[in-house]
Amino acid sequence: MLARMINFFWPDLQQQELKKFSILSSIFFLIIGTYWLLRLAKNTLFFKIAFPTTLGWPANQGCLMQPVAKFWSPFVIIALVLIYSKMIDWFEKHVVFYILCAIYTILFGGITVLLAMRHFYGDVYLGKILLANVGWVSFFAIESFGSLLVALFWSFTTSISTSASAQRGYPLLGTAAQFGAIIGSIPTLGIERLGGMWVLFLIATFAIIAAGGAMYYFMLVTPHQELIGNRQAHATEKKTEGFFEGFFSGLILLVTKPYLLGVLIVSTVYEIITQIIEYQMQSNAYVYPSFCGEAGFAQFQGIYGICVNTMAFFMALLGTSYLIKRFGLKFCLLLFPICLAIAFLSLFSFFKLGNPSTGQLLWATFSVMILAKGLGYAVNNPVKEIMYIPTSKDVRFKSKGWIDMFASRTAKQTGAQINNAFKHNMSELMVFGTMISCGITVVWIIAAIYVANKNKYLIKSGTIIE
Repeated sequence: MLARMINFFWPDLQQQELKKFSILSSIFFLIIGTYWLLRLAKNTLFFKIAFPTTLGWPANQGCLMQPVAKFWSPFVIIALVLIYSKMIDWFEKHVVFYILCAIYTILFGGITVLLAMRHFYGDVYLGKILLANVGWVSFFAIESFGSLLVALFWSFTTSISTSASAQRGYPLLGTAAQFGAIIGSIPTLGIERLGGMWVLFLIATFAIIAAGGAMYYFMLVTPHQELIGNRQAHATEKKTEGFFEGFFSGLILLVTKPYLLGVLIVSTVYEIITQIIEYQMQSNAYVYPSFCGEAGFAQFQGIYGICVNTMAFFMALLGTSYLIKRFGLKFCLLLFPICLAIAFLSLFSFFKLGNPSTGQLLWATFSVMILAKGLGYAVNNPVKEIMYIPTSKDVRFKSKGWIDMFASRTAKQTGAQINNAFKHNMSELMVFGTMISCGITVVWIIAAIYVANKNKYLIKSGTIIE
């Protein structure tokens, strides 16, 4: 039945691609579902649990510390990029996947135990310092999980796909990811009925184990010829380097190849804009009467996650393949920045002319975030991954690692710093945030045009970036 459903929505998939992308979709479903479960839990944990007033913290400590945590996130990620870059040389890619799954299983399993203690014995049992550290560690662990495992999955998938195959199969991956995100968002709605925050981390821990098992099954049943994508790029797979040479090789390629700089812009700069808007949304939800408590705030995170990913799911299911086939990659790369610019300019006009209440502004920013995340996940993400197919191993795994992990977190850090500068004055944040977003969007559109044209040339000429 599942095969018939896939054939109905993605009829262009060839027979040998059907099983391959179906299993990959199940792996991505688990990864993204776990990430969204943890991502939404992270906000509640950091805003409402890690810094309780009962242990002497100020009432809004978590809200004020969130931009600070975003600032430090790239520095944590750069250390992880160093380790990740060498693991790519030392081990086969699927083995790296197993290792990361094992590490995160242990890490989130430990957080589960600590949160269970807090749930059954109270905040005082863990103490002020330990509970705060649980918040900080979980924040960075979840941020890195969303960078490392997602980046590795896409790099692995890109390495075993041709450009034509990717255009047929990536929309399926995007749809599976958004369905996983919807499922992962649901538990936060019933956090009290489930038994507390620790149960969410327990579910995530078992989902990570399942993702590792699914990858093992994929490698077991997939023929060797299906594990080779672009043959020119595949010829670079056996290249190895010294420790620090391997670490910097991806960075050197990134700063010396205009195409990769363009991919970096397309892949990351939107994070600056969405960070500004999302912080406004979370700050309004933080004080909104229906969501100001721990359970209410967690419920809002669930509503947000489900709405964002439901929109992205239907866009991926019904629109991504059609848009790529009908209008091409350039159109898809330009669709996101243009629509996002219209959305945040409309939000600014509503703020300046409509004199909105806290509730109205909450749902206005909520609507913009749904559009931004929906287009980003359903259209921009699959298309930008196709841009990596005519590239070497170092680009796909190392330069891409720098982009998806460090550059992405740096973009979020930049947005967080803007938030931090104006966090005590939401009116100024709206004005200056919109001005900055307009400038970013212009650069983004120029980069999207260049990358799309260059990718078309690389595919047509049979050359790669290396």
